[in-house]
Amino acid sequence: MSDLPELASDCAACAALCCMALAFDAGDSFGFDKPAGLPCPNLDAELGCSIYGRLEAEGFAGCASYECKGAGQRVTQDLFAGRDWRSEPDLAQPMIAAFAAMRLVHDGIELLETARWLDLPPALEAERQALLRSYLPPAWTEDSLAAFATSGAPVRLKAFLPRLRDWV
Repeated sequence: MSDLPELASDCAACAALCCMALAFDAGDSFGFDKPAGLPCPNLDAELGCSIYGRLEAEGFAGCASYECKGAGQRVTQDLFAGRDWRSEPDLAQPMIAAFAAMRLVHDGIELLETARWLDLPPALEAERQALLRSYLPPAWTEDSLAAFATSGAPVRLKAFLPRLRDWV
């Protein structure tokens, strides 16, 4: 499909959504606790990481290995036209919600695209393509993303994936 979004992060095109939206707990992967919805203390004024080049050495291997699969830049650029939550604090909650939903969308696209390499029987391949189309509307909006999370598509994907076992 030619309308597939980029499924790799582009931090320069994002508003540091993972550094603000996600929670993490101190341990092997993170140097301290951070609640969801609050910016990481390592976030600099330009929405970059002040310890990016030393993440693992500073105890943030989880940050170094995290991949949003392009959800962050897609929310920032496509839904919010490059605006950010730091310049416009009222955008924080809508961006957090959109980021969570877009991560669900991109995770589903990744799974469905991976399944395209399987030698599926025609009925399963048709179902895979139909599911993929449900993850690829012409355009996402805040409202359509919010509705998607509770739509039937994630449930259908969850039921579809185990049926692929014989072709993996």
